[in-house]
Amino acid sequence: MASSIFSSSGSTKQTMEFLKKMQGGDLFQDLEILAQQGVNALAQMTPVDTGLTASSWSYEIEASDGSVKIYWRNAHREGGAPVAILLQYGHATGTGGYVSGYDYINPAMQSVFEQIAQEVWRRVTSA
Repeated sequence: MASSIFSSSGSTKQTMEFLKKMQGGDLFQDLEILAQQGVNALAQMTPVDTGLTASSWSYEIEASDGSVKIYWRNAHREGGAPVAILLQYGHATGTGGYVSGYDYINPAMQSVFEQIAQEVWRRVTSA
């Protein structure tokens, strides 16, 4: 079995600086702003009857083990059921009817997801 010898020259300083920036959380620095943009987009796109569902959006950012998650939540419930989900997917009525859902969450969040991806990519390529 033949063995190969590899050698390199130069400095790893730039690589180490890049890795330290990524490890330090610089990549996720502006997530609060982007998460709030998600709340704003959801509130704007939520079908309005009383306005309670539209005004009940919030977010939570959870960072652990080198990853970050954003949770968008809606606190408005009727009879224990999440109204935002009922609007999105539809629901039965108390009189035997059915109200069709309306896809408003995905269109509202599409531009926010794109902004997050662009911002993360910008930070990775400029680190």
